Amino acid sequence: MTVRRVLVTGGAGFIGSALVGRLVREGHQVRVLDDGSRGDVRRLGPLIGDIEYVQGDVRDAAVVAKACASIDIVCHLAFVNGTALFYSIPDVVLDVGIRGMLNVLDGMREQDVGELLLASSSEVYQTADRVPTDERVALSVPDPLNPRYSYGGAKIVCELLALHAKHLERAVVFRPHNAYGPDMGHDHVIPQLALRIRELARSTATGPLRLPIQGSGSETRAFAYIDDVVAGIALLLDRGRHREIYNVGTDVETPIHELAARIGRCFERSVAVEPGELQRGSTLRRCPDLTKLRSLGYAPSTSLDEGLRRTVAWYDEHADAHPSVPV
Repeated sequence: MTVRRVLVTGGAGFIGSALVGRLVREGHQVRVLDDGSRGDVRRLGPLIGDIEYVQGDVRDAAVVAKACASIDIVCHLAFVNGTALFYSIPDVVLDVGIRGMLNVLDGMREQDVGELLLASSSEVYQTADRVPTDERVALSVPDPLNPRYSYGGAKIVCELLALHAKHLERAVVFRPHNAYGPDMGHDHVIPQLALRIRELARSTATGPLRLPIQGSGSETRAFAYIDDVVAGIALLLDRGRHREIYNVGTDVETPIHELAARIGRCFERSVAVEPGELQRGSTLRRCPDLTKLRSLGYAPSTSLDEGLRRTVAWYDEHADAHPSVPV
């Protein structure tokens, strides 16, 4: 293995911090750039002595250029994530995404950094015309007036900017699908369900827990445990090909009502979902085709039940540190 000097933007985020941990364990020299607005440097606590941490905003061109100095490859993950934020601050989502990407590319050019590994998203597919969805499916912004698409739209722009940057020797794009795990924040479906079901279990002595949800519960996602996602990203760091795009995740599709039931079993309770209105722009099915990444040797190994057991246990233990979630 060749030891590399790696810059991880957004390295205090959920996926970013897990990637930093893996890179350090593999012996790479790691620099993290994060402003702490969405990430939490606490996640890097055990690693602080082994990395260089730069507090800064990817929208600050000078900070980004300085962070790119003496680096071999940039892993660009800095972005504003969380569905609620797509609706509430779409202007910031777009600004951080696109301005940040431009600054990273300019900083790499200025510092003569030739390799980029870019985090995109499954959100670029929106309503794909086939599921499982491979990397060749057309990308779309179905309604530019819907703020939800601020995230997916910005990711599409970033992919275009990266893949057509002529000064890069290698530009690789990965699209993670519904990564989850302990300490992933509370703006995503698994921690929200875990905390809500926990509260219902504490307030309802017997019988099924009646859980209102968005949609019918038949909507699906392919939930990928963080260790498997990071293993796929690390594989692309070594083997990803120039101007290629790779789905990362798992190809096991799970309905939301089944997800809720599995989380309920973590609390030894049954769950009865109560369907509700689905947010405008929500995707009914999402599951990646992983053929391309599997051809490089990728093999996710964490079952949903095992991943949920670890994740729910973490949120159960740390529930008091998170904002209360209405049941």
